[in-house]
Amino acid sequence: MSLPAIIKKLRHLNEPVPNPRRLPTEAEVDAAEQALDCHFHADYRYFLLHGSDVSYGAVEPAVVTPGAGHVDLVQMAQLAWDLGVPDDLLPFCGSNSDYYCLGQDGSVVYWSHDGQTEDGWTDLAEWIEEVWIDEQDFEEEEDEEA
Repeated sequence: MSLPAIIKKLRHLNEPVPNPRRLPTEAEVDAAEQALDCHFHADYRYFLLHGSDVSYGAVEPAVVTPGAGHVDLVQMAQLAWDLGVPDDLLPFCGSNSDYYCLGQDGSVVYWSHDGQTEDGWTDLAEWIEEVWIDEQDFEEEEDEEA
């Protein structure tokens, strides 16, 4: 599925939250690139500008809007790199000192605090569908059966 199509699907699943996020401006995305001294893959830039305001389930990808707290991309990436994530990977979603990271080619890998794992996805769209959407759907089905 294409990234625009999967973001449309994700947006349909958006859950109401007390303090919803907003999409960043181009300038805020540019500022994050400058702060991290890197250029985001086109898919990630598209996600930030068109889907990073979505709240769905327990997955919380990093954002580049001010006041993001624990999901601030710059802080998350710097912490992850300090913990040993290779600097050619961009950590964009964290969970208990483990990170989903973007490679320079747009692929996504899972990095565990024990080291990089074999888990990977060809691109961000596949990661959004398989990890963010499908795993959440599976957890909801399990809760309904219990």
